[in-house]
Amino acid sequence: MSMEQLRSLIVRHARRGTSTAADGVLVSMATGPGDPAAVSLSGTVFALIAQGRKTLSVGDRVHEYGPGEFLVTSLDLPVRGHYTEASVQHPALGFGLRLRSSVIAQLLLDSAADPIWRRSSDTAPALAVSSADEDLIDAAVRMLRLLDRPRDIQVLAPLIEREILWRLMTGEQGATVRQLGLADSRLHDVGRAVRWIRDNPADPVSVAELARMAGMSESAFHRTFRTVTGMSPIRFQKQLRLHEARVILAGRAGDVTGVAHAVGYQSASQFSREYRRQYGVPPSAHVGDAGAALTDT
Repeated sequence: MSMEQLRSLIVRHARRGTSTAADGVLVSMATGPGDPAAVSLSGTVFALIAQGRKTLSVGDRVHEYGPGEFLVTSLDLPVRGHYTEASVQHPALGFGLRLRSSVIAQLLLDSAADPIWRRSSDTAPALAVSSADEDLIDAAVRMLRLLDRPRDIQVLAPLIEREILWRLMTGEQGATVRQLGLADSRLHDVGRAVRWIRDNPADPVSVAELARMAGMSESAFHRTFRTVTGMSPIRFQKQLRLHEARVILAGRAGDVTGVAHAVGYQSASQFSREYRRQYGVPPSAHVGDAGAALTDT
């Protein structure tokens, strides 16, 4: 019953767009599969599918999820994803909640005595997929019901947000979510390097310098970075560069060489080769393409 209610609520509120009146709460409705080659940034999010199916890849890892399954990400990763089941008659429907590290940290503090927080030496991946239990789906339904009662949102939405986060933190993918609130976790160490790469896409990547930022040896950093993100630092930067290039191309009138240089390529021909390899078309195909800037997890 909860899943039927969730689908009905998403359909009603997704007509107004992805964002909602509740801070950090998202809804989505897709009537087609989208571009399977498009790379977008994931954000840190809990994304639950109520209808339809989706394939998402990060690095060499491919994840498929459908009704009653969810994805969580604890880093802003370059991902490639598209719906495999979505049509006008049977649209794909999704509920999302942005994961806020401050709220997760507070929950960790409030429950510090719980034995589940005993640290493991393993580093959790920054993206994971699992099945949602009835309690988690019910919490998502109650969150969306608040959209029909605006006066309740300010008081009750934070309480339901904490409930959703608690169920995630104590569930199968709890380690992925919990590390967002742990200031000393490997995720935060790698996150410093990820933010530098994201903020400086045109600058050459020095693994030694990134390892220094993360406070690790080069070998430990490379191993941990690949575990968390699913790819090497060099490949991570390449995907970010190509994503940034596609977004820039959407607003330019054909200056492909200028875009190549803006994202750090010295050779426009190399940029064109790698762009075609990534997206299946030359850069010129995406000039003025407004859909290039869309992000959808």
